[in-house]
Amino acid sequence: MARLPRLTLPDYPHHIIQRGNNRQPIFIDRQDFERMLALLADSARQCAVALHAYVLMDNHFHLLATPTTAEALPKMMQAVGRSYVRYFNHRHGRSGTLWEGRYRATLIESERYLLACMAYIDLNPVRAGMLAQPADWPWSSHNHYTGLRQDKLVTAHPLYWLLGNTPFAREAAYSALVQAGLDADTQAALSDAALKGWALGSEHFVAQLQKKSPRRVTKAQPGRPRLSVRPTLADGTK
Repeated sequence: MARLPRLTLPDYPHHIIQRGNNRQPIFIDRQDFERMLALLADSARQCAVALHAYVLMDNHFHLLATPTTAEALPKMMQAVGRSYVRYFNHRHGRSGTLWEGRYRATLIESERYLLACMAYIDLNPVRAGMLAQPADWPWSSHNHYTGLRQDKLVTAHPLYWLLGNTPFAREAAYSALVQAGLDADTQAALSDAALKGWALGSEHFVAQLQKKSPRRVTKAQPGRPRLSVRPTLADGTK
């Protein structure tokens, strides 16, 4: 069965995952991490993509981004992917593919999942057992949102600004949100939606998306469609 095209629509936040081939490392040292961040900054600006959150892990990375056109996100990811592979192979004396196929991505409903997705991204190093606090990992946007540093790569989503009336209030509220963590169901929903390419949100959100895309936005229900059958009345009429 042919795989579905990616679900990409302008002005919606997208959760993106790119993995190394066979889970191999894609970042070896500080220079590699810094090169990827520089490529993301340049390509996001050139392709008009607002990057809200990110985390670079040893063998994969996550992004949360809103493109301004349907082509903006694929163009950004293609530019970043190709440039980074050339750099990485040359620097580390290797050849061949670096990525585990094409990147995975899907749309999420802002009001229900955007802040949760940001926390999910921030907590990746903690879930991986690499450290106890997300603030200790330098290769994510977490410290930008908690006031520990300024990150020019990041464009805050409007929902972040609603967390408080002052920078301190917003930073404290976001820090508390991340420290509270996510329940297992939310974690699984965010991961599965991005990896499988299905939109994540309420029934109304999904229905509205489907009107804007010829591609199916959610997994089809198993089995044959149910037929609408009118009940038979006592006199035999239907």
